[in-house]
Amino acid sequence: MKQLVKLWERPSYDGKKFTYYLLYTDEQGRRRQKSLGHSDRRKAERQRAQFEHKLTMGIVEPGSMKLRDFVEDSLTRSGDQIRESTHREYKSAMEDFIRVIGNIDYRRVCLKDAEFYRQSCLDKGNSPATVAKKLTEIKCVFSAAVARNQLDENPLKCIKMPRCHQNEINIYSDGECERILKAAQDLTEKSNEQRRLRWDLLIVVALSTALRRGELLNCTWGDIDFEEQTIKVSPKANTAQTWEWLIKDTDCRTLPLTDGLTQLLVDHQGRQPEGHPYVFVPPARYDYIQDELRAKGKWTYSDSRLKVVNNFNPDFCKILRRAGVKEGQFHDLRRTAICNWFKEGMREYDVMKLAGHADFKTTHKYYLRVHDDLVDRARQATARVLCKNLLQKCCSGDFSPLVRKNC
Repeated sequence: MKQLVKLWERPSYDGKKFTYYLLYTDEQGRRRQKSLGHSDRRKAERQRAQFEHKLTMGIVEPGSMKLRDFVEDSLTRSGDQIRESTHREYKSAMEDFIRVIGNIDYRRVCLKDAEFYRQSCLDKGNSPATVAKKLTEIKCVFSAAVARNQLDENPLKCIKMPRCHQNEINIYSDGECERILKAAQDLTEKSNEQRRLRWDLLIVVALSTALRRGELLNCTWGDIDFEEQTIKVSPKANTAQTWEWLIKDTDCRTLPLTDGLTQLLVDHQGRQPEGHPYVFVPPARYDYIQDELRAKGKWTYSDSRLKVVNNFNPDFCKILRRAGVKEGQFHDLRRTAICNWFKEGMREYDVMKLAGHADFKTTHKYYLRVHDDLVDRARQATARVLCKNLLQKCCSGDFSPLVRKNC
């Protein structure tokens, strides 16, 4: 909990002695100081504790806030520094937290409250991963309060996250990628190109560049340099032709395109209407977004991440079923591309920059996925240590059990 009253040793003009002062915030939110008129440390600390007790009891109110007001204030201050979706997630997690521990003063929140909330979520049947996500989001809200000097310490600083199973990174084999692409081509051939997403091209670009779904769907022709054979991930401004979209985690980055992929994009651009800005958004869908959604104020920032193309996930699942590939996510194409980079011997730092990871730990998971040869190393060790002659006898049936001799 934040210390409401602090001691300040104010030196005299000649610097030979000092006087203790109390520093606090009044009910209007203004910082105040009060001289104690002496330099007795023990007496000053006692007076500080007494004065803080008065603040706590409401004799002098320092402008406290209930949790719900604190959340609104915090998110308002954060503004555009966090995504709209992150804003909603933080607010939802905090509302759930308040329902469990009550709408108390935000400075009264302690580790015990967080632990009670954690157990309450688990008792309700929330998965450990869901509970860990909620706690992380709540922790972020309080971390912002610490950064703004509203709290001395994050009350969730020492909270232990529930143990949750780490899902294995799902990647597609070369054969699966070929079948997925063939199924995507079949779907594309039977569709109206003006209305349906060009799935085959989208999948090839995803497997070649490891771009995320949102990065691909918000890619414009201005992001592609055909001469240099590169594709750039860059934020988009809210203009008459484009909608606002921001990059996840990191700054702009540029990725290479192969000769064949560049030619595919050139051919695709040649079939697009004049002035159509987006590479993968179908023209009919773009016109609908412009005329029916943006023009009528029905388009939000989160829509630029979730609603650029209709039926995206159902269509991709349909492609997987036609390809005879187990159920997965479009994001698995990105995971496959990153793992392929590692298989080709690329360095972790280089992969981190190309993938656009803000945290090295994220990249390292893919590195471990490719280089985890524990099973193979154990097999080789067993073959070296175990007697080959013994194994041969066992397999041939010549092996006789050892019989203990009677003495």
